[in-house]
Amino acid sequence: MRLGDLVDGGSAETVTGFALDHRKVAPGTIFGAFRGARVNGEDYIPQAIANGAIAIVTRAGVPVTGAQAITADEPRAVFAHLAARYFAPFPSTVVAITGTNGKTSTAELTRQLWHQAGHVAASIGTLGVTTAHDQVSTGLTTPDVVTFLANMAGLQREGVTHASFEASSHGLDQFRTEGLPVAAAAFTNLSRDHLDYHSTMEAYFAAKLRLFTEVVDPAGTAVIWADDEWSDLVIAACQERHLRTYTVGTRGEGLKLLSRTPTMLGQTLRLTAGGSEITVNLPLIGAYQAANALLAAGLVIAVGGDVATTISNLSRLQPVRGRLERAVIARSGAAVYVDYAHTPDALEAAAAALRPHTKGRLILVFGAGGDRDQGKRPLMGQAAANIADYVIVTDDNPRSEDPATIRAAIASPGATEIADRRQAIAAAIAASGPQDIVLIAGKGHEQGQIVGDQVLPFDDVQVARESAQ
Repeated sequence: MRLGDLVDGGSAETVTGFALDHRKVAPGTIFGAFRGARVNGEDYIPQAIANGAIAIVTRAGVPVTGAQAITADEPRAVFAHLAARYFAPFPSTVVAITGTNGKTSTAELTRQLWHQAGHVAASIGTLGVTTAHDQVSTGLTTPDVVTFLANMAGLQREGVTHASFEASSHGLDQFRTEGLPVAAAAFTNLSRDHLDYHSTMEAYFAAKLRLFTEVVDPAGTAVIWADDEWSDLVIAACQERHLRTYTVGTRGEGLKLLSRTPTMLGQTLRLTAGGSEITVNLPLIGAYQAANALLAAGLVIAVGGDVATTISNLSRLQPVRGRLERAVIARSGAAVYVDYAHTPDALEAAAAALRPHTKGRLILVFGAGGDRDQGKRPLMGQAAANIADYVIVTDDNPRSEDPATIRAAIASPGATEIADRRQAIAAAIAASGPQDIVLIAGKGHEQGQIVGDQVLPFDDVQVARESAQ
């Protein structure tokens, strides 16, 4: 593909790729030079050109010598759309999920429902790139746009026809999910998170809302969990853009949840869909797991899935890694669960999911990540005190912060503090009785603990199993 095929007035030079890091530039590359929170890509334009960049996408007024300048008020968006034209084609059916909690589960459960319906499907998000046969980590919920589009194009070449992806607030704000057609988008919920980046809940919500007001196709469908306090605002924005809306939940009109009854290993859902009442035995526990599953079903139906088949297949869903994953049964008889919950309301939702299955105490082990929203720490501490019978505060991913300072900020009333996460997990399991449930929250699927600039091997599930021996 020539530069002139992508850009009006472009040369006949061959485009060989796109890059956001000047060190990854090779001859023929289009380089995106953007201002970031820590690094200003504009400073590296000369190095990118020296490495062979033939065009630079950046802000108007930024000096570019020796390559074609492509300037715009939103250069990230322009870069994304150029890259999408270069990397295309993509899977024929793509959907996206945004919200504070539930994105990973909804994306993966959507993939499972498609797979059960006979499609070759994949999901991209916090768990990485997941297909029916493989899972490859990308390191971020929403990877950079070059990685994202390259992955999507690679999936298409491998025969994937249906793909779901998580659209994080950072990714939406930084135009990391632009360019490819998005047939449907889902909203899970909104609660406090990432205010270190967005500053206010209004700005955080505005970033999420971009998925519906700008990213999803104009003829696409918005699938919305109707029971969240922010849902009406999402619905209003979608209606203003004339998107089709498909609502889910107790207030839903597409899939209406009539009742939810916990069972030993899951829950029984009574629904109405298409005028019919249906009972589903969902093999996942917790109200929020039901919400995720119904949103996934809504997405599948929104892009052409058969209603009866899709709802029937809910009974065959498998748990998602690190999302209320039962890690082990301790020698005491206590069930030990691992969950990714790292916000106050996510802790509350995980506890609410487990409480109906708890005949004794709910024991909670959790911490808070460093270099992230500090304001949520005391809120998490108070939530923990409210929902659990025995709380152990430990280290999560302290990153560059002093772990003791993070634990002090959590300040969960009546909690025991054990800094070492392995020791904290072992102590919780040792303290458990046969009627208790242990919840290890915060890291979920993660395979490492970030301390300073090091990533130390650490898997909550594996540590729980070792501690239970």
